[in-house]
Amino acid sequence: MLASLGTMPELARQLSGLGGCTHPVRLDGHRTEYAVNKTTGEIGNVLHHLDSATLPAGQLLVRCNNRRATRCAACAETYRRDTYHLITAGLRGGKGTSEQVATHPRVFATLTAPSFGPVHNRPNGGRDCRCGTRHDENDPALGTPLDPETYDYEAAVLWNAHAGALWRRFSIYLRREVAKCAGLTQRAFRDHARISFAKVAEYQKRGAVHFHAVIRLDGPEGGETAPPPWASTDLLADAIRAAVTAARIAGPEVDGRSHRLVFGRQLDVRPIRSADFDGGQELTERAVAAYIAKYATKGAETATGTLDRPIRFLAELAQARITDHAQRMIRTAWALGARPELADLRLRAWAHMLGFRGHFSTKSRHYSTTLGALRDARADWRRAQAAASSNGTSEISEVDSTLVLAHWVFTGTGLSAAETWLAASLEPAPGTEGEPTT
Repeated sequence: MLASLGTMPELARQLSGLGGCTHPVRLDGHRTEYAVNKTTGEIGNVLHHLDSATLPAGQLLVRCNNRRATRCAACAETYRRDTYHLITAGLRGGKGTSEQVATHPRVFATLTAPSFGPVHNRPNGGRDCRCGTRHDENDPALGTPLDPETYDYEAAVLWNAHAGALWRRFSIYLRREVAKCAGLTQRAFRDHARISFAKVAEYQKRGAVHFHAVIRLDGPEGGETAPPPWASTDLLADAIRAAVTAARIAGPEVDGRSHRLVFGRQLDVRPIRSADFDGGQELTERAVAAYIAKYATKGAETATGTLDRPIRFLAELAQARITDHAQRMIRTAWALGARPELADLRLRAWAHMLGFRGHFSTKSRHYSTTLGALRDARADWRRAQAAASSNGTSEISEVDSTLVLAHWVFTGTGLSAAETWLAASLEPAPGTEGEPTT
């Protein structure tokens, strides 16, 4: 049908601009760009006009930009690459970050949740699980409770719900511990050094969140300034261990039971080396950035077998193909979400995430660039490519300023059956695969 209407080439070009996004946002509306005289403020000629009704798809299609690989593989891959560049910039410099950061003390730390009951696992040394079985690495039983009836689902959900707050408490204690190790007061510490970090949350198979973080010790102005002479990787690692032990927050009381929220005893802190791979013995910048970026596109659904979208009614679980363990976590979050005293946790809204409601990827202000800056750079690059491919010289360069008037209305998401078929047959538009983010 598309071929008979003569719109297939134009529609193919519009779809290729999505870079493989399979669930684009559909918008109706228009956008008009006018020339403006900066001196007089007079609005001149129309430089460009776009009306969604004139587009081959009948609407403007915009990438969904979903970070989840289970929802949109193409947009998730872009998010992964951006995260990789963000982490790398904080390790090597670049994208507005000083290359001096490569000489600062840096560690890769993994902070875990405490135990909520024994689960099926693969002990080190090839030993059998407590259940007497030596599980394969792909065994779906891994991470599930040995005895679901005694597993502390309530504590597991509440820990996930407070994991972000517990990390914030840890970051406060970390500054205190570094200052203590350096023989400084907390006030004096600000004049000598600064802690910078970037972290990502990952779900363990048991459904509990843990954090992977790059933690760096800088000078007082961040990565632009050298750390003081006393700053070392060992000092930073010792301070992290002390801060993890000290960090704790008082959780809610449920049916007379008080919850105290702390990190688990499993803590891994390793120095990051600047050299490239050295026989697999050193943890390198490249390996750390790739590892963190990998988890930026994954959620609870990948590790735990739960849902990748919110639920409106608990009855939806009857039709969901998820594990019994995930069902119990969701049902516990749903039940806790009905309690007025826990309303601020919004557990029903985050039941599909097993209670975790924090951002998956966060960083301190001075660590490196931002995801927003990388997206803006990519958008500028695309505009430059479009201008270079247009015929003649753009009028925009000949005016003092421009005025843009736009009005867009959301009409839905996704592609029609015909658009899906055509998009599947297309190669990504030139420049959309592996395009630069600088």
